[in-house]
Amino acid sequence: MTGLFLQAFNVILYQPLFNSLVLLYQFLPGNDFGVAIIVLTILIRLMLFPLMNQSLKAQKVLSKTQEKIKDIQKKYKENKEKQMKAIVELYQKEKINPYASLIPLFIQLPLLIALYRVFWNGLEPESLNLLYSFVPGPQTINPFFLGILDLSLPSWVLAVLSGTLQFLQSKQLSPGQKSQDKISEIMSQQMLYFFPIVTVFILLRLPSAVALYWIITILFSMAQQQLINQSTLACSKEKI
Repeated sequence: MTGLFLQAFNVILYQPLFNSLVLLYQFLPGNDFGVAIIVLTILIRLMLFPLMNQSLKAQKVLSKTQEKIKDIQKKYKENKEKQMKAIVELYQKEKINPYASLIPLFIQLPLLIALYRVFWNGLEPESLNLLYSFVPGPQTINPFFLGILDLSLPSWVLAVLSGTLQFLQSKQLSPGQKSQDKISEIMSQQMLYFFPIVTVFILLRLPSAVALYWIITILFSMAQQQLINQSTLACSKEKI
């Protein structure tokens, strides 16, 4: 069963991503591995754009209902059954799917694992045997980005930049309102710093190609979120 799963993973994700990266590396001017990663990342994000758009909108709507949910929890503190019923009714009234924002995470995780393998193993000469027949294989792949940064090695600069951007993205997604519940507010603040710090420590151990992918992904998501914010603001003004 494990062998079948790995084979399916390689055929569906790893090989297409690896071949796409090599194609971009071959045909983009300069044969720059970093530029190929950036273009591949943007193409992946464009394919996921509709799904991510739905997820980001769901996160924004969900964040606006947090105070209402806390009021319900406070009102029915002694009756968990009524509390859950009231929260479900609120979700139905606001047309919220609390799990909608999680779907892209489950999609991105196998993609991230496949890309990690591509960036880690793709620079090995034997990996070129996995190229499709119509993909011209280079003799070697130069791992340098702009002739300066070796993307096959960890980079503390890109790792720290990734963590910083993830922090800024979390701030962008936060509702910007202080909670009346001090414990919830403290936990929220801790999580705001926790994930960026974990990101930095993880990327310090991985090829900086993964960090470059993560940076472009976050920048794309932040731009997409900004478009959603502007669209929501424009709709609100029209209603007024």
